Order: sequence, then C-alpha cells, then structure tokens
Amino acid sequence: MIQSELVNRIAAQNPRLYQRDIEHLVNAILGTIEAALCRGDRVEIRGFGVFSTRKRRAYTGRNPATSAVVVVKQKSAPFFRAGKEMHQRLNPPEASPEGA
Repeated sequence: MIQSELVNRIAAQNPRLYQRDIEHLVNAILGTIEAALCRGDRVEIRGFGVFSTRKRRAYTGRNPATSAVVVVKQKSAPFFRAGKEMHQRLNPPEASPEGA
C-alpha cells in the first residue's frame, strides 16, 4: 500500500472528513516519526510496533563495473519491529484438530 492508498482508505472510512485534511494528518504522523528517527529516538506505537535506527558498519566494497575498491562509510538504517499484537494478528493461533 502506498501513501495515497492509505489516505483514500481512511477517507472512505470517514466520509465526514476532507481528504486534504486526512492527507495533512498522515503527512504529520509520518513526518513526526521521521524526525524522531533522525534525532536517534525510538518511536513505539502500542499494539503495532517500534520504529528505530540501527547502525550499519563501514566496509570496503567493490564497484562491479570497474572492479575498483570503494569505501562505504558507516550509516544509520531504519528498522521496524512488529509488536506482540501485530504478530498475533498476522499469525493467528491454529485451531487444534478435533479428536486428536
């Protein structure tokens, strides 16, 4: 799902709200999460998951076109860990077979 699809679904579920207002809200939420990650903070949404950053170490790579050695600097990468409730919604417990 892309951001515009998310806005459209929320608008369909809430016909009393203007789509442009929903778009502003979605942008504000995502912008706040992005700003927190840029500061190195962690964002936890109960029942959904945790957004954080992880450091990727520096390494030497190789340009496949020229075979030249390239130094890749250390960088931060976004990381998402699903919460317990999200795991349960994605992986519902299987029903036990009857008579077993």
